[in-house]
Amino acid sequence: MNNEAVVNYLVEWLRSEVAAARKSGVVLGVSGGIDSAVAALIAKKAFPGNIQALLLPCESDLTDLWHGQLLAEQNDIPYQIVDLDNPYLLLVAQFEAYFNVDADSGRLLKANMKPRLRMLTLYYAAQAKNYLVVGTSNKSEISVGYSTKYGDSAVDLQPLGDLLKEEVYALARYLEVPDVIINKAPSGGLWLGQTDEAEMGFTYKQLDAYLSSGQGDEAVIARIEAMIKANQHKQHLPAVAVLPEHLRQN
Repeated sequence: MNNEAVVNYLVEWLRSEVAAARKSGVVLGVSGGIDSAVAALIAKKAFPGNIQALLLPCESDLTDLWHGQLLAEQNDIPYQIVDLDNPYLLLVAQFEAYFNVDADSGRLLKANMKPRLRMLTLYYAAQAKNYLVVGTSNKSEISVGYSTKYGDSAVDLQPLGDLLKEEVYALARYLEVPDVIINKAPSGGLWLGQTDEAEMGFTYKQLDAYLSSGQGDEAVIARIEAMIKANQHKQHLPAVAVLPEHLRQN
């Protein structure tokens, strides 16, 4: 992959999409991870004076916050920290008063509230500034539906959406993302110690190999294909009930 050419293409693509929407810039969440770092650096090249990064800790590991600040400060990306701990805890308390769920289900339900709160914050900022929301999901994650519906998947633009995880790493090295970000285990920050690969049950290397060539260990392929099937609903807009014409007739 020609990293320079890919970056230049994505910069122009962002500019074109934002102009077509009659917006003036972009906002994105910077998590301290590799995907958001690459997306932020590409967005900064596209809109050096019209970009807003938001760091959105929500019961998060402080290391992720520090890494997000490091990325933004080293590259002169304007950022704000919006602490979501209090609204998250208030909502958890309110919801748990109404809905009784077992511990395992409750853990995931609460974890998925975090990206949805971040989505709400990003769109508030975007609307306030007449910006679009840039997402940070890559092709590998999107292909298997590894996202929170109407959370991190709810964005206006996905510049990394056609890049495998291994290609995101290549761009990160080209763009000189700090090594502490490149070298740490990918995580959605859903709970302490959570990692993408442990939650999915396979590595990004295995997933990229399958998506590239259809090859891999039989058990891994079965797990990937099961995940793809289970998450098909995340790949489409809500279904619309189209009325047969005869129902419109009196």
